Amino acid sequence: MLNLNSPDNNSNRNSLQDPVSLNVGGEIYTTTLDTLTRCRDSMLGAMFTGQIPMLRDSKGNIFIDRDGKVFRYILNYLRSSSLDLPDGFSELALLQREADFFQIHPLLEEIHRYEASVPRSLRGGPLGAMIIVNVESKVRILHFNLRHGPENYELRTCSVQAFTVNLFCTWRAFLGLLCDCFSYRTSQGLTSPHPCNPRQNRLKLEWVPRPDELPQDQYDKQRYQELTVCNPEVTRSDELMNMHQSLCEITDMQGFVEELLKVSLAEGFRVDLVTPDPAEILNCTSLRLVKG
Repeated sequence: MLNLNSPDNNSNRNSLQDPVSLNVGGEIYTTTLDTLTRCRDSMLGAMFTGQIPMLRDSKGNIFIDRDGKVFRYILNYLRSSSLDLPDGFSELALLQREADFFQIHPLLEEIHRYEASVPRSLRGGPLGAMIIVNVESKVRILHFNLRHGPENYELRTCSVQAFTVNLFCTWRAFLGLLCDCFSYRTSQGLTSPHPCNPRQNRLKLEWVPRPDELPQDQYDKQRYQELTVCNPEVTRSDELMNMHQSLCEITDMQGFVEELLKVSLAEGFRVDLVTPDPAEILNCTSLRLVKG
C-alpha cells in the first residue's frame, strides 16, 4: 500500500541516502542517487533532486508507477552512458516509450541511433510468432464496350484474374512491415494496405492485374487495383521519384508468395506447413510460418 502522506520535497530530498531502493511497477531495483540524477533535466533527475514529490510503498521503496520490465536498461544506461541491449532484444518500442516518459533525451537519441544501425531483420520479435496465409485466385469474365467513335461501340470480352490473400500473424509489428513493403496502385495513386481491424492481427490483400486487352479506363471503371512491392530499407532514403521507380507489380500468386517468403525469412520465420504440396511452395494455397 502506498504512503500518500509523503513528506514535502525538501524532506524527501534530505531523507534519501545511498543505496536507493525503487519499486517500478512491481519490479524492485537498487541503485544510487548519482545514477538517478545523471540526467538532471529528466523526470528522474527532477524526482531525486527534490523538484517532484515521491511516493513510497509499504516497505519504504520509492514507488514509480511505470512498466518495470525495461527499467533495468534505463538504469544501465544512466550508470554507463551506453545502451547495452541483448541480442534479439524485442522491447525496443517499450524502452523508447519509457525513455520518452522520463524525458531522458540522450537515451532517446541513443535508441534512435541503435534502431537505425540494426537491420529490421535483426531487431528481434517474439519467438514462436506464427503467420498463417491462405491464398485464392479466381478467373472472372468481364464484358465491356470499346468505343471507336461517337456512335460506334464494340462489345468486347476478356478474362481477369482476381487474387485474395488472407493473412494472420501473432506478431503485429510484422503486419506493419508488410504494409510498408506492399502497396496498391489505383487510379488515385498509391495507397498502403492496412490491417482489417485495429484489434485484430489480420491483413487482407485483394488485387487484379490489368491484362493487355483491357483498356486502362475500363480497368479503372471496375475499381480494380494492382499490387506492387518495394524494399522499404532502400526507399526510405530515396527521393519520391526513385521510390515509384523501384515498385514492382505482383502479377500472379507465385510472385506474391515469393515476396512474402523474402520478408518473413529475413525476419527469422521458418516454413512450418505448406498445403497442398510442400515441394511446390510457390503454388501453395495455404502456408504457415513460425518464428524461431
